[in-house]
Amino acid sequence: CIVPSRDDLVSMALKFAANISFTFLEHKNFLDRYQAAKGAGFKAVESGFPPDIPIEELSNARENAQIEQILMNAFDGGSQGLAAVPGREEEFKQCLELSIKYAEAVKCTRLHVLAGVFPEGVTSTDNKSVVLWEETYVKNMKYAAQRLEENGITLLVEPISTIPGYFLTNSQQAINLIKKVDHTNMKLLLDLFHHQRTTGNITQTLNDSMPYIGHIQISQVPSRNEPDLDGEINYPFVFHHIAKLGYKGWIGCEYHPRGTTLFLF
Repeated sequence: CIVPSRDDLVSMALKFAANISFTFLEHKNFLDRYQAAKGAGFKAVESGFPPDIPIEELSNARENAQIEQILMNAFDGGSQGLAAVPGREEEFKQCLELSIKYAEAVKCTRLHVLAGVFPEGVTSTDNKSVVLWEETYVKNMKYAAQRLEENGITLLVEPISTIPGYFLTNSQQAINLIKKVDHTNMKLLLDLFHHQRTTGNITQTLNDSMPYIGHIQISQVPSRNEPDLDGEINYPFVFHHIAKLGYKGWIGCEYHPRGTTLFLF
């Protein structure tokens, strides 16, 4: 597929952010990627939770690059998240507080909070376990949505297809849980790579889900590379459709570059 030109993207008023946990890895030092993204023409970045970096150094790197950080993953407690894990509610709150400190240090206003992974032997078809995990998730997310709102940070949740046993696997499940939490500060992070792998029907999903979407991420299926590659997703059509729906948020470029980072946008 052929990605629209820079002028086309500007005319569509779409905003793209580099994911510096996936791209610019030719810069081994995480902090250097802020300036690399800025030099490539990006006005914003997103990332996973930063590696073991002093918080002041992280803040200075972003500020010196004069680039916005619009999304960060919350600290996951070393286990792909704790939001749905029964019995670890206090750990979840501690991880959330640490994440808030890092988000505030880089003036980040969106935090992706991970749900967690079912223990070995438990699956999404184990109804008793699923009910308990859902109850835990809703309780923790009610707390997180309110706690983050107090700090001007939007809570994002993302269905993920690449982590075996992950609690949150598709956008409809996520939206159902967002409705149960019933807090305006909780939004869907729609990663089109994961969505295509699990559900497909991207156009209709965008139509139905737009009121819940707080962030979008892109990469090509099946290899999770740049969206200009041939693959399952017709990104020129998708970009035009997103613009047609009036989406004003950011689109995160969370892809594995084929080599060194390609400056598509």
